Amino acid sequence: MSGPAASEARVGPVSPIATEAPGAPARRWRRSWYWYDWANSAFVTTTGTVLFGPYLTAVATEDACPGLAEDATCGTDLRVLGVPVDPGSVAAYTVTVATIVSAILLVFVGALADRSPRPARLLGGFAWTGALAAALMVLVTGSAWELGAILMIVATVALGASLVVYDALLCRIAHPDDRDAVSSRGWALGYLGGGLLLVANLALVSLTPFGLSTGDAVRLCLLSAGLWWAAFTLIPVVGLRRVRGLGRAAPGTGRGIVRGSLGQLRDTFIDLRRYPQTMSFLAAYLFFNDGIQTVIAASAIYAVEEIGFAESQLMALILVVQFVAFGGALLFGLIAARAGAKRTVLGGIGLWTGVVVAAYLLPNGRFLPFVALGVVIGVVLGGTQALSRSLYSQLVPADREAEYFSLYQAMERGTSWFGMLTFGLVHQLTGSYRLAIIALIVFFVVGGVLLARVDVRRGIREAGNEVPAVA
Repeated sequence: MSGPAASEARVGPVSPIATEAPGAPARRWRRSWYWYDWANSAFVTTTGTVLFGPYLTAVATEDACPGLAEDATCGTDLRVLGVPVDPGSVAAYTVTVATIVSAILLVFVGALADRSPRPARLLGGFAWTGALAAALMVLVTGSAWELGAILMIVATVALGASLVVYDALLCRIAHPDDRDAVSSRGWALGYLGGGLLLVANLALVSLTPFGLSTGDAVRLCLLSAGLWWAAFTLIPVVGLRRVRGLGRAAPGTGRGIVRGSLGQLRDTFIDLRRYPQTMSFLAAYLFFNDGIQTVIAASAIYAVEEIGFAESQLMALILVVQFVAFGGALLFGLIAARAGAKRTVLGGIGLWTGVVVAAYLLPNGRFLPFVALGVVIGVVLGGTQALSRSLYSQLVPADREAEYFSLYQAMERGTSWFGMLTFGLVHQLTGSYRLAIIALIVFFVVGGVLLARVDVRRGIREAGNEVPAVA
Protein backbone atom coordinates (compact mmCIF):
# COMPACT_ATOMS: atom_id res chain seq x y z
CA MET A 1 0.00 0.00 0.00
CA SER A 2 1.39 3.40 -0.92
CA GLY A 3 0.36 7.03 -1.17
CA PRO A 4 -1.55 9.19 1.34
CA ALA A 5 -3.80 6.37 2.53
CA ALA A 6 -0.79 4.28 3.49
CA SER A 7 0.84 7.21 5.21
CA GLU A 8 -2.24 7.91 7.29
CA ALA A 9 -2.51 4.25 8.28
CA ARG A 10 1.01 4.07 9.71
CA VAL A 11 1.23 4.72 13.41
CA GLY A 12 3.89 4.27 16.06
CA PRO A 13 4.59 0.99 17.83
CA VAL A 14 2.01 -0.26 20.31
CA SER A 15 2.72 1.17 23.76
CA PRO A 16 1.07 1.17 27.20
CA ILE A 17 0.74 4.94 26.90
CA ALA A 18 -1.92 4.75 24.24
CA THR A 19 -4.05 2.15 22.54
CA GLU A 20 -3.22 2.77 18.91
CA ALA A 21 -5.12 1.59 15.87
CA PRO A 22 -4.48 1.91 12.15
CA GLY A 23 -6.72 3.63 9.66
CA ALA A 24 -9.66 5.81 10.64
CA PRO A 25 -8.93 6.06 14.42
CA ALA A 26 -5.38 7.27 13.74
CA ARG A 27 -6.63 9.88 11.27
CA ARG A 28 -9.25 11.11 13.75
CA TRP A 29 -6.65 11.40 16.49
CA ARG A 30 -4.38 13.43 14.22
CA ARG A 31 -7.17 15.78 13.19
CA SER A 32 -8.07 16.34 16.85
CA TRP A 33 -4.41 16.76 17.80
CA TYR A 34 -3.85 19.49 15.19
CA TRP A 35 -6.50 21.69 16.80
CA TYR A 36 -4.54 22.37 19.96
CA ASP A 37 -2.00 24.30 17.92
CA TRP A 38 -4.95 26.32 16.59
CA ALA A 39 -6.27 26.86 20.14
CA ASN A 40 -3.14 28.06 21.95
CA SER A 41 -1.64 30.04 19.06
CA ALA A 42 -4.21 32.79 19.60
CA PHE A 43 -2.67 33.48 23.02
CA VAL A 44 0.89 33.15 21.72
CA THR A 45 0.20 35.58 18.88
CA THR A 46 -2.25 38.17 20.19
CA THR A 47 -0.98 38.28 23.77
CA GLY A 48 2.57 36.96 23.85
CA THR A 49 3.85 38.36 20.55
CA VAL A 50 1.85 41.52 19.85
CA LEU A 51 0.12 43.11 22.81
CA PHE A 52 1.60 42.00 26.11
CA GLY A 53 5.06 43.60 25.81
CA PRO A 54 3.98 47.11 24.71
CA TYR A 55 0.89 47.16 26.94
CA LEU A 56 2.72 46.03 30.10
CA THR A 57 5.49 48.53 29.29
CA ALA A 58 2.89 51.31 29.06
CA VAL A 59 1.23 50.24 32.33
CA ALA A 60 4.59 49.99 34.12
CA THR A 61 5.60 53.42 32.78
CA GLU A 62 2.36 54.89 34.07
CA ASP A 63 3.20 53.54 37.52
CA ALA A 64 6.76 54.91 37.41
CA CYS A 65 5.91 58.24 35.76
CA PRO A 66 2.19 59.07 36.13
CA GLY A 67 0.78 61.33 33.45
CA LEU A 68 3.85 61.05 31.20
CA ALA A 69 3.26 62.23 27.64
CA GLU A 70 3.23 59.41 25.08
CA ASP A 71 6.39 60.58 23.30
CA ALA A 72 8.32 61.49 26.46
CA THR A 73 10.99 59.43 28.20
CA CYS A 74 10.47 58.13 31.73
CA GLY A 75 13.63 58.60 33.78
CA THR A 76 12.30 56.90 36.91
CA ASP A 77 12.88 53.26 37.79
CA LEU A 78 10.37 50.98 39.45
CA ARG A 79 11.32 49.17 42.65
CA VAL A 80 10.84 45.39 42.73
CA LEU A 81 11.94 43.84 46.04
CA GLY A 82 14.14 46.88 46.49
CA VAL A 83 15.87 46.44 43.12
CA PRO A 84 15.58 49.28 40.55
CA VAL A 85 13.95 48.11 37.32
CA ASP A 86 13.60 50.13 34.12
CA PRO A 87 9.89 50.16 33.08
CA GLY A 88 11.03 49.35 29.54
CA SER A 89 12.54 46.06 30.78
CA VAL A 90 9.57 44.87 32.88
CA ALA A 91 8.04 42.77 30.09
CA ALA A 92 11.36 41.08 29.32
CA TYR A 93 11.95 40.28 32.98
CA THR A 94 8.40 38.90 33.31
CA VAL A 95 9.06 36.41 30.53
CA THR A 96 12.37 35.55 32.18
CA VAL A 97 10.69 34.77 35.52
CA ALA A 98 7.98 32.73 33.76
CA THR A 99 10.63 30.66 32.05
CA ILE A 100 12.62 29.98 35.19
CA VAL A 101 9.44 28.85 36.98
CA SER A 102 8.59 26.66 33.97
CA ALA A 103 12.04 25.09 33.93
CA ILE A 104 11.53 24.02 37.55
CA LEU A 105 7.93 22.84 37.32
CA LEU A 106 7.68 21.27 33.87
CA VAL A 107 10.02 18.39 34.59
CA PHE A 108 7.56 17.31 37.30
CA VAL A 109 4.69 17.73 34.84
CA GLY A 110 6.39 15.41 32.35
CA ALA A 111 6.89 12.67 34.91
CA LEU A 112 3.26 13.01 35.99
CA ALA A 113 1.92 13.07 32.42
CA ASP A 114 3.51 9.75 31.51
CA ARG A 115 1.47 8.17 34.32
CA SER A 116 -1.77 10.04 33.77
CA PRO A 117 -4.56 7.55 32.90
CA ARG A 118 -6.22 10.12 30.62
CA PRO A 119 -3.67 12.44 28.97
CA ALA A 120 -6.37 14.42 27.13
CA ARG A 121 -7.97 15.45 30.42
CA LEU A 122 -4.60 16.51 31.77
CA LEU A 123 -4.02 18.54 28.60
CA GLY A 124 -7.39 20.24 29.10
CA GLY A 125 -6.75 21.02 32.76
CA PHE A 126 -3.48 22.78 32.03
CA ALA A 127 -4.87 24.54 28.96
CA TRP A 128 -7.95 25.89 30.71
CA THR A 129 -5.87 27.14 33.64
CA GLY A 130 -3.71 29.11 31.21
CA ALA A 131 -6.73 30.34 29.28
CA LEU A 132 -8.35 31.64 32.47
CA ALA A 133 -5.21 33.59 33.39
CA ALA A 134 -5.03 34.94 29.83
CA ALA A 135 -8.66 36.07 29.90
CA LEU A 136 -8.23 37.76 33.28
CA MET A 137 -5.68 40.12 31.71
CA VAL A 138 -8.73 42.20 30.79
CA LEU A 139 -8.53 43.43 34.41
CA VAL A 140 -5.04 44.92 34.02
CA THR A 141 -5.71 48.66 34.00
CA GLY A 142 -4.13 51.89 35.19
CA SER A 143 -0.77 51.20 36.76
CA ALA A 144 -1.47 47.61 37.88
CA TRP A 145 1.46 46.11 36.02
CA GLU A 146 2.07 43.59 38.83
CA LEU A 147 -1.26 41.85 38.10
CA GLY A 148 -0.37 41.65 34.41
CA ALA A 149 3.02 40.14 35.23
CA ILE A 150 1.54 37.52 37.57
CA LEU A 151 -1.17 36.49 35.09
CA MET A 152 1.39 36.23 32.29
CA ILE A 153 3.58 33.97 34.43
CA VAL A 154 0.62 31.70 35.26
CA ALA A 155 -0.55 31.56 31.63
CA THR A 156 2.95 30.87 30.32
CA VAL A 157 3.64 28.06 32.80
CA ALA A 158 0.23 26.48 32.12
CA LEU A 159 0.85 26.71 28.37
CA GLY A 160 4.18 24.95 28.75
CA ALA A 161 2.60 22.24 30.90
CA SER A 162 -0.14 21.62 28.34
CA LEU A 163 2.43 21.41 25.54
CA VAL A 164 4.39 18.74 27.42
CA VAL A 165 1.34 16.49 27.13
CA TYR A 166 0.48 17.64 23.61
CA ASP A 167 3.93 17.16 22.12
CA ALA A 168 4.35 13.73 23.74
CA LEU A 169 1.17 12.57 22.00
CA LEU A 170 2.89 13.11 18.64
CA CYS A 171 4.90 9.94 19.28
CA ARG A 172 1.67 7.96 19.70
CA ILE A 173 -0.25 9.20 16.67
CA ALA A 174 2.44 9.33 13.95
CA HIS A 175 4.92 6.85 12.48
CA PRO A 176 8.57 8.08 12.48
CA ASP A 177 8.42 8.63 8.71
CA ASP A 178 5.35 10.87 9.12
CA ARG A 179 6.23 12.99 12.14
CA ASP A 180 7.87 15.86 10.24
CA ALA A 181 4.73 16.25 8.11
CA VAL A 182 2.28 15.83 11.01
CA SER A 183 4.19 18.28 13.22
CA SER A 184 4.40 20.80 10.36
CA ARG A 185 0.65 20.58 9.72
CA GLY A 186 -0.04 21.27 13.38
CA TRP A 187 2.19 24.33 13.39
CA ALA A 188 0.68 25.54 10.12
CA LEU A 189 -2.86 25.27 11.49
CA GLY A 190 -1.74 27.13 14.59
CA TYR A 191 -0.45 30.06 12.57
CA LEU A 192 -3.66 30.14 10.57
CA GLY A 193 -5.83 30.21 13.71
CA GLY A 194 -3.68 32.81 15.43
CA GLY A 195 -3.78 34.92 12.28
CA LEU A 196 -7.57 34.82 11.97
CA LEU A 197 -8.10 36.06 15.53
CA LEU A 198 -5.45 38.69 14.96
CA VAL A 199 -7.46 40.01 12.00
CA ALA A 200 -10.39 40.70 14.31
CA ASN A 201 -8.15 42.18 16.98
CA LEU A 202 -6.37 44.39 14.46
CA ALA A 203 -9.73 45.80 13.43
CA LEU A 204 -10.72 46.38 17.06
CA VAL A 205 -7.50 48.21 18.00
CA SER A 206 -7.41 50.22 14.76
CA LEU A 207 -11.06 51.28 14.69
CA THR A 208 -11.80 51.37 18.45
CA PRO A 209 -15.60 51.18 17.87
CA PHE A 210 -18.39 51.89 20.38
CA GLY A 211 -16.41 54.70 21.98
CA LEU A 212 -13.66 52.39 23.25
CA SER A 213 -10.28 53.80 24.15
CA THR A 214 -7.16 52.14 22.79
CA GLY A 215 -6.49 50.65 26.22
CA ASP A 216 -10.02 49.22 26.39
CA ALA A 217 -9.58 47.70 22.92
CA VAL A 218 -6.27 46.11 23.88
CA ARG A 219 -7.79 44.57 27.02
CA LEU A 220 -10.69 43.13 25.01
CA CYS A 221 -8.17 41.59 22.63
CA LEU A 222 -6.38 39.98 25.59
CA LEU A 223 -9.74 38.60 26.75
CA SER A 224 -10.52 37.21 23.30
CA ALA A 225 -7.22 35.29 23.20
CA GLY A 226 -8.04 33.56 26.48
CA LEU A 227 -11.58 32.68 25.40
CA TRP A 228 -10.36 31.36 22.02
CA TRP A 229 -7.77 29.18 23.75
CA ALA A 230 -10.36 27.76 26.14
CA ALA A 231 -13.06 27.09 23.52
CA PHE A 232 -10.96 25.30 20.89
CA THR A 233 -9.18 23.16 23.48
CA LEU A 234 -12.45 21.21 23.68
CA ILE A 235 -11.70 19.60 20.29
CA PRO A 236 -8.48 17.75 21.25
CA VAL A 237 -9.76 16.96 24.75
CA VAL A 238 -12.85 15.25 23.32
CA GLY A 239 -11.15 13.81 20.22
CA LEU A 240 -8.28 12.22 22.15
CA ARG A 241 -10.36 11.03 25.09
CA ARG A 242 -9.82 7.35 24.21
CA VAL A 243 -6.03 7.67 24.41
CA ARG A 244 -4.98 6.04 27.66
CA GLY A 245 -1.88 6.51 29.79
CA LEU A 246 -0.11 4.16 32.15
CA GLY A 247 -2.50 4.89 35.01
CA ARG A 248 -1.46 5.05 38.63
CA ALA A 249 1.78 3.16 38.28
CA ALA A 250 4.38 2.39 35.65
CA PRO A 251 4.53 -1.27 34.62
CA GLY A 252 6.31 -3.32 37.24
CA THR A 253 7.00 -0.49 39.68
CA GLY A 254 3.96 -0.52 41.97
CA ARG A 255 4.47 3.21 42.60
CA GLY A 256 1.60 5.68 42.68
CA ILE A 257 1.35 8.77 40.50
CA VAL A 258 3.14 11.22 42.82
CA ARG A 259 5.79 8.84 44.13
CA GLY A 260 6.27 7.30 40.70
CA SER A 261 6.57 10.75 39.11
CA LEU A 262 9.31 11.83 41.52
CA GLY A 263 11.14 8.55 40.97
CA GLN A 264 10.80 8.88 37.22
CA LEU A 265 12.09 12.44 37.37
CA ARG A 266 15.20 11.22 39.16
CA ASP A 267 15.61 8.46 36.60
CA THR A 268 15.30 10.97 33.74
CA PHE A 269 18.44 12.85 34.72
CA ILE A 270 20.31 9.60 35.29
CA ASP A 271 19.17 8.04 32.02
CA LEU A 272 19.74 11.16 29.94
CA ARG A 273 23.46 10.47 30.13
CA ARG A 274 22.80 7.22 28.26
CA TYR A 275 21.58 9.23 25.27
CA PRO A 276 24.43 11.63 24.40
CA GLN A 277 22.92 12.62 21.04
CA THR A 278 19.61 13.50 22.70
CA MET A 279 21.49 15.52 25.29
CA SER A 280 23.47 17.27 22.56
CA PHE A 281 20.28 18.14 20.69
CA LEU A 282 18.77 19.63 23.87
CA ALA A 283 21.89 21.76 24.36
CA ALA A 284 21.66 23.02 20.77
CA TYR A 285 17.94 23.62 21.12
CA LEU A 286 18.49 25.61 24.31
CA PHE A 287 20.50 28.15 22.35
CA PHE A 288 18.84 28.46 18.95
CA ASN A 289 15.30 28.23 20.32
CA ASP A 290 16.09 30.85 22.96
CA GLY A 291 17.11 33.09 20.07
CA ILE A 292 13.90 32.38 18.16
CA GLN A 293 11.65 32.87 21.18
CA THR A 294 13.38 36.08 22.19
CA VAL A 295 13.01 37.55 18.71
CA ILE A 296 9.30 36.66 18.82
CA ALA A 297 8.72 37.99 22.34
CA ALA A 298 10.81 41.15 21.88
CA SER A 299 9.66 42.03 18.36
CA ALA A 300 6.69 44.07 19.55
CA ILE A 301 8.78 46.11 22.01
CA TYR A 302 11.51 46.61 19.40
CA ALA A 303 9.09 47.71 16.68
CA VAL A 304 7.17 50.15 18.88
CA GLU A 305 9.91 51.54 21.14
CA GLU A 306 12.94 51.53 18.77
CA ILE A 307 11.63 51.67 15.19
CA GLY A 308 8.67 53.90 16.07
CA PHE A 309 5.68 51.99 14.69
CA ALA A 310 2.15 52.29 16.02
CA GLU A 311 0.53 49.21 17.54
CA SER A 312 -1.86 49.00 14.59
CA GLN A 313 1.11 48.80 12.19
CA LEU A 314 2.71 46.16 14.36
CA MET A 315 -0.44 44.05 14.38
CA ALA A 316 -0.70 44.31 10.59
CA LEU A 317 2.89 43.11 10.26
CA ILE A 318 2.39 40.22 12.68
CA LEU A 319 -0.69 39.29 10.66
CA VAL A 320 1.48 39.06 7.54
CA VAL A 321 3.95 36.88 9.45
CA GLN A 322 1.16 34.58 10.64
CA PHE A 323 -0.19 33.78 7.19
CA VAL A 324 3.26 33.49 5.61
CA ALA A 325 4.24 31.14 8.45
CA PHE A 326 1.30 28.91 7.55
CA GLY A 327 2.87 28.26 4.16
CA GLY A 328 6.40 28.29 5.58
CA ALA A 329 5.67 25.44 7.98
CA LEU A 330 4.26 23.30 5.18
CA LEU A 331 7.18 24.23 2.91
CA PHE A 332 9.76 23.22 5.50
CA GLY A 333 7.93 19.93 5.98
CA LEU A 334 8.28 19.22 2.25
CA ILE A 335 11.96 20.17 2.26
CA ALA A 336 12.59 17.94 5.29
CA ALA A 337 11.04 14.98 3.45
CA ARG A 338 13.92 15.24 0.97
CA ALA A 339 16.80 16.75 2.93
CA GLY A 340 16.05 15.54 6.45
CA ALA A 341 14.89 17.53 9.47
CA LYS A 342 18.38 18.30 10.81
CA ARG A 343 19.68 19.85 7.57
CA THR A 344 16.47 21.82 7.13
CA VAL A 345 16.62 23.20 10.68
CA LEU A 346 20.28 24.17 10.17
CA GLY A 347 19.26 26.12 7.08
CA GLY A 348 16.55 27.81 9.12
CA ILE A 349 19.06 28.82 11.81
CA GLY A 350 21.18 30.45 9.11
CA LEU A 351 18.17 32.49 8.00
CA TRP A 352 17.43 33.50 11.62
CA THR A 353 20.98 34.83 11.93
CA GLY A 354 20.35 37.02 8.90
CA VAL A 355 17.06 38.21 10.41
CA VAL A 356 18.79 39.50 13.55
CA VAL A 357 21.41 41.37 11.53
CA ALA A 358 18.74 42.90 9.29
CA ALA A 359 16.65 43.96 12.32
CA TYR A 360 19.66 45.79 13.76
CA LEU A 361 20.13 47.67 10.48
CA LEU A 362 16.47 48.63 9.94
CA PRO A 363 15.93 52.39 9.57
CA ASN A 364 13.50 54.12 11.91
CA GLY A 365 9.96 54.66 10.65
CA ARG A 366 10.44 52.72 7.38
CA PHE A 367 7.57 50.25 7.28
CA LEU A 368 8.21 48.44 3.96
CA PRO A 369 11.68 47.11 4.90
CA PHE A 370 10.16 45.87 8.15
CA VAL A 371 7.39 44.11 6.21
CA ALA A 372 10.01 42.43 3.98
CA LEU A 373 11.84 41.23 7.09
CA GLY A 374 8.53 39.97 8.47
CA VAL A 375 8.00 37.85 5.36
CA VAL A 376 11.39 36.18 5.86
CA ILE A 377 10.54 35.56 9.53
CA GLY A 378 7.23 34.03 8.49
CA VAL A 379 8.87 31.61 6.06
CA VAL A 380 11.41 30.34 8.59
CA LEU A 381 9.43 30.64 11.84
CA GLY A 382 7.00 27.73 11.76
CA GLY A 383 9.32 25.39 9.90
CA THR A 384 12.22 25.49 12.35
CA GLN A 385 9.92 25.01 15.34
CA ALA A 386 7.81 22.24 13.80
CA LEU A 387 10.83 20.26 12.63
CA SER A 388 12.63 20.70 15.93
CA ARG A 389 9.65 19.10 17.65
CA SER A 390 9.46 16.15 15.27
CA LEU A 391 13.26 15.67 15.26
CA TYR A 392 13.33 15.54 19.05
CA SER A 393 10.45 13.06 19.12
CA GLN A 394 12.73 10.59 17.32
CA LEU A 395 15.43 10.94 19.99
CA VAL A 396 13.39 10.18 23.13
CA PRO A 397 12.99 6.65 24.55
CA ALA A 398 9.59 4.98 24.19
CA ASP A 399 7.05 5.23 27.03
CA ARG A 400 8.83 8.26 28.50
CA GLU A 401 7.85 10.81 25.89
CA ALA A 402 6.11 13.33 28.19
CA GLU A 403 8.95 13.11 30.68
CA TYR A 404 11.52 13.97 28.02
CA PHE A 405 9.30 16.56 26.36
CA SER A 406 9.08 18.32 29.73
CA LEU A 407 12.80 19.05 29.37
CA TYR A 408 12.13 20.20 25.82
CA GLN A 409 9.25 22.46 26.87
CA ALA A 410 11.37 24.16 29.53
CA MET A 411 13.23 25.66 26.56
CA GLU A 412 10.17 26.09 24.31
CA ARG A 413 8.11 28.89 22.72
CA GLY A 414 7.76 32.23 24.40
CA THR A 415 9.60 30.94 27.55
CA SER A 416 13.29 31.49 26.80
CA TRP A 417 15.04 33.08 29.74
CA PHE A 418 18.66 33.32 28.64
CA GLY A 419 17.59 35.30 25.59
CA MET A 420 15.06 37.56 27.30
CA LEU A 421 17.40 38.14 30.22
CA THR A 422 20.15 39.09 27.76
CA PHE A 423 17.78 41.38 25.87
CA GLY A 424 16.58 43.08 29.07
CA LEU A 425 20.05 43.48 30.58
CA VAL A 426 21.63 44.87 27.41
CA HIS A 427 18.81 47.40 27.11
CA GLN A 428 19.08 48.40 30.77
CA LEU A 429 22.87 48.80 30.55
CA THR A 430 23.01 50.59 27.19
CA GLY A 431 19.54 52.12 26.77
CA SER A 432 19.52 50.73 23.21
CA TYR A 433 17.09 48.16 21.85
CA ARG A 434 19.28 47.83 18.74
CA LEU A 435 22.23 46.57 20.77
CA ALA A 436 19.83 44.32 22.68
CA ILE A 437 18.56 42.70 19.46
CA ILE A 438 21.98 42.21 17.84
CA ALA A 439 23.25 40.54 21.03
CA LEU A 440 20.91 37.63 20.22
CA ILE A 441 23.06 36.55 17.27
CA VAL A 442 25.27 34.52 19.63
CA PHE A 443 22.33 32.19 20.40
CA PHE A 444 21.90 31.23 16.74
CA VAL A 445 25.61 30.78 16.10
CA VAL A 446 26.18 28.57 19.15
CA GLY A 447 22.96 26.63 18.58
CA GLY A 448 23.82 25.98 14.95
CA VAL A 449 27.32 24.75 15.76
CA LEU A 450 26.00 22.38 18.45
CA LEU A 451 23.22 21.04 16.21
CA ALA A 452 25.68 20.35 13.39
CA ARG A 453 27.54 18.00 15.74
CA VAL A 454 24.46 15.85 16.52
CA ASP A 455 24.46 12.40 14.88
CA VAL A 456 20.70 11.97 14.39
CA ARG A 457 20.68 8.38 13.15
CA ARG A 458 22.91 7.25 16.00
CA GLY A 459 20.72 9.09 18.49
CA ILE A 460 17.55 7.43 17.17
CA ARG A 461 19.12 3.98 17.45
CA GLU A 462 20.41 4.72 20.97
CA ALA A 463 16.85 5.63 22.01
CA GLY A 464 15.61 2.32 20.66
CA ASN A 465 13.41 3.89 17.98
CA GLU A 466 12.89 3.09 14.31
CA VAL A 467 15.11 5.16 12.02
CA PRO A 468 13.00 6.97 9.40
CA ALA A 469 13.88 6.72 5.72
CA VAL A 470 15.21 10.30 5.70
CA ALA A 471 16.84 11.58 8.88
